[in-house]
Amino acid sequence: MMQPLEFQHVCKKLGRNPILEDVTLSVHAGEVVGIVGTNGSGKTTLLRLATGLVYPDKGHVYVGGKKIYPGLLGVLPTSVGAVIETPSFLPQYSGLKNLTLLASIRGKISQETVVSTMRKMGLDPSNKKAVQKYSLGMRQRLAIAQAIMENPDVLLLDEPTNGLDEQGVEIFSTVIQEQVQRGAAILMVSHHKEEIDKYCDRVFRLENRTLKPKR
Repeated sequence: MMQPLEFQHVCKKLGRNPILEDVTLSVHAGEVVGIVGTNGSGKTTLLRLATGLVYPDKGHVYVGGKKIYPGLLGVLPTSVGAVIETPSFLPQYSGLKNLTLLASIRGKISQETVVSTMRKMGLDPSNKKAVQKYSLGMRQRLAIAQAIMENPDVLLLDEPTNGLDEQGVEIFSTVIQEQVQRGAAILMVSHHKEEIDKYCDRVFRLENRTLKPKR
């Protein structure tokens, strides 16, 4: 039976440099899988493969049982939420305007859902401040709100608590519990051992271009 997120014998090069070799991993519904490794080991590349931003050179990535592949008639994942690297927003617009524009692309959720998700993350939807004036922590809260607002089947998190203050980390903990309870498959990359230990059901180390169980 296909799991919400599967990597099957995935190989990936960046230029001529091999980054991933024969990576196989399944993430189950309601499970948090952690990935650790040194800088440049390929952790973020692994997440990007699951979004359809990049594609394997060999092997396959499946999201929701569908193989992701490029081309005019290619398949992109439709139920993925992601916080990867530096969150990108339209800097001149408010947080609410940014999320409303993103939500309008798929038309899956209402304005009320966008508003309630911002409030869940401790953000004020009525705040007219442009995102370019947000602090790092506020941008990270907005990025997490964007990732969860459509209740995706797969959630990809790259250093999700980066820039968050103590209150923000507490909010994030509650959000993760909610996402697990509703059955999301979560793949998390973090440099923080305590974060990996707290949230993850299984942990893998990415080294020498492949995954090895950490515990």
